[in-house]
Order: sequence, then structure tokens, then C-alpha cells
Amino acid sequence: MTTSSDAKPFAGKIALVTGGSRGIGRAIALELASRGADIAINYFRNHKEARSAQEEIEALGVRCIRVTAHLAEAKQVQKLFKAVSDKFGHLDILINNAASGVQRSAMELEEKHWDWTMNINTKAPWLCAQAAVPLMSEGGRIVNISSLGSSRVLPLYLSVGVSKAGLEAVTRYLAVELAPLGITVNAVSGGYVATEALEHFPNRDDMLEIARSKTPGNELLTPEDLAKTVAFLCSEDAAMIRGQVIVVDGGMSLIL
Repeated sequence: MTTSSDAKPFAGKIALVTGGSRGIGRAIALELASRGADIAINYFRNHKEARSAQEEIEALGVRCIRVTAHLAEAKQVQKLFKAVSDKFGHLDILINNAASGVQRSAMELEEKHWDWTMNINTKAPWLCAQAAVPLMSEGGRIVNISSLGSSRVLPLYLSVGVSKAGLEAVTRYLAVELAPLGITVNAVSGGYVATEALEHFPNRDDMLEIARSKTPGNELLTPEDLAKTVAFLCSEDAAMIRGQVIVVDGGMSLIL
């Protein structure tokens, strides 16, 4: 027999999803909300998308707040977590999903592009973890969103790939340091997903064709595929998975 706790295993939990207004972040926020979690979504500029995401989440019967913050700035991170604390009082789940980057070759990349990417993709998740831990109790979950470019050389992906490799290292260090507090830290690494973010890649069509031709079964990965894995890592069933990078790519990396 299915009980209400089985249907809504995250009821009473609070989850913060950075970059949660669209794409993979939105799918994760909706997945966690569908399992009963109240949600805070962080976004940078697109107020319309954030309002739309909030309405979609609230339609699932949970509470949701939206907070704009530029996560590369420590003061903005503190503002974000103060908003979460003021509204909910605590935090159970942190999803470090927000990401950015400049798609250029190594010889064309500029220092400002490198710094922008590293600050958002690597430094910000560390800052967010620092701010999250005081709000968490035993059983807390942190999941960082990485990509195959952390370990594979993808076209025009230098700054993002290196930043994601750094994020995976941050995942391992945090997993060890926070384990005595009962907080688990893991990462999910995705293959090519057809989201708005891919529109910024000048080689978008080539990337999607590679994804189709190199994935066993010729199925494109969806944001929901990643979201379900993230939700699993936030569950009690994943309590003994720590510091791992779970690859969700439909098998593409097996034959790249």
C-alpha cells in the first residue's frame, strides 16, 4: 500500500535550486516539488521566466520563493541565503545548478571570460555550500551539476570544462569535510541536453547531432532525466553515496 509519505517523500523539506528558473534547474525544482519539497529558486536576470517557474512550482501544492542574485559575488550569495532563512528557517537540499561560460577556443578566450566562468561555475558552489551548511541539519544534501566536459575535450568548451573539473574536485573535498555533519555531497554530470543554454553555442547543431549519433539508442537526453537522478541523490536511499560524480548521458561517453 502506498502511503502519503511514499507519494511525497520530501514533504517538509526545503530545497534551493540555483539557476532554477529554466532548463535543467527548472526541471530539478519541479521534480523536487512534485515529491513534496518547498522550493527556493535563484536566478540572475530573467524575471519573467522566474515568475513562470514559481507559478508552475506552486501549482504542485508547495511553497516557492524566487530570489535574484549574482552568485559570483559573496555578498549576493549571503543575500540569497538570508532570503531562504527568513522565509523557511532552514535548508535541507542545495542544488548548485547555475552555470555560465564563454564558448571560444583556447587561443581566442580572454582573461575576463575565464574569470567569469570560474567565478560562477566553481567559486559560487563553494560559497553556496558555506552559506548552506549553517542552515542544514543531519541528513542535508548538496548536489552539484557538472558536465562531460570536465573529463572529455569538447569543442569550444575550455573555460566551462575546466570549471566543471574544478567543481567535481570541490564535490569530493566537501563530501569528506561535511560527512561528519551528516551532510552528503555529490555531483551529476550530464551529456548534451537541448535547453536554452545550448543556443549560446555556435556549434549547437553539431553538438546535438553528435548527441544523437553517439548515444546508444539514438535518444536525446532531457532535463527530466537529470532531475530524476538529482532527486534520487537527495533521498534517504542515497545516504551512503558520497563524493561521487554520477554520469547521466544515455551512454554517450562510452563511445565518444
